[in-house]
Amino acid sequence: MKLINLEQAIRGLADDIVDQAKKNLVDKRKSNGDLYNTLHAEIEQKTNEFVVKFYMQDYGIFVDKGVKGKTSTYPETKASLSQFQYGSGNYPKGGLTEGIESWLNKKRFQWRTPDGKFMSYESMSLIIARSIYHKGIKATEFFSKPFDRVLKEVPQELIDAFTLDIEYALINFKK
Repeated sequence: MKLINLEQAIRGLADDIVDQAKKNLVDKRKSNGDLYNTLHAEIEQKTNEFVVKFYMQDYGIFVDKGVKGKTSTYPETKASLSQFQYGSGNYPKGGLTEGIESWLNKKRFQWRTPDGKFMSYESMSLIIARSIYHKGIKATEFFSKPFDRVLKEVPQELIDAFTLDIEYALINFKK
């Protein structure tokens, strides 16, 4: 049985989650990059279920949940509740530095030394990475909040859409 109305309702909810997550990225000034551009949802109808898959850049989970620092994580950053931590040995070494260096190259951003010369991207990425490694990354919950909101409130529109699909199936079954 094809549940067209229910699929449209689920698609609307998934799109709502994605739109709100993108809005949260804009509000937190993290919208000008790959994370914002790659965030989307896909819906598959299998035999007895709908599967909703959300896609984003791999680092999106770290931006959403935050990462504890190696030496200090302040409670107000919300990263203190995160399952991720720098220095845990679970992730490859140097990945943070490489990511920051490519970001600096893309933004064409450089600091000056006290004598007025521009610092290299490599030096800047090491300084920034060391700071992030020790302090952590603040949790933004840009995706978690809209996702949890939709899960907590089973919308009436899902029930209505499912009812319409069942009524349609019953009417067509009698014919």
